[in-house]
Amino acid sequence: MIELLIFHFHIVGALYAYTKRWQEAGIKEGLLAVALIGLVFVIGWSITGAIANIIFPASWESVWFRKDTLSLVLLFIPEVIFFKIFFLKSTDGAVETT
Repeated sequence: MIELLIFHFHIVGALYAYTKRWQEAGIKEGLLAVALIGLVFVIGWSITGAIANIIFPASWESVWFRKDTLSLVLLFIPEVIFFKIFFLKSTDGAVETT
């Protein structure tokens, strides 16, 4: 269930990044923003999946929290920082509030 929430955050973030870059620089930049988010997600999930396999014992698994959930939570933290740096800054360097 937590995985679904994190996947929805990714979809909303990709739509925001696409829309922002499309309005500023055109459709190609919007598609590149979505591709960049997808690339960071795929590479990051493979790295955090390996880390989760190392640190998460099998006896702790439940219906709500599994190794994949831990890897997505571990991935979500650096992705928020990445998204803030690349997509929430305006052209003058200030962070947007909305």
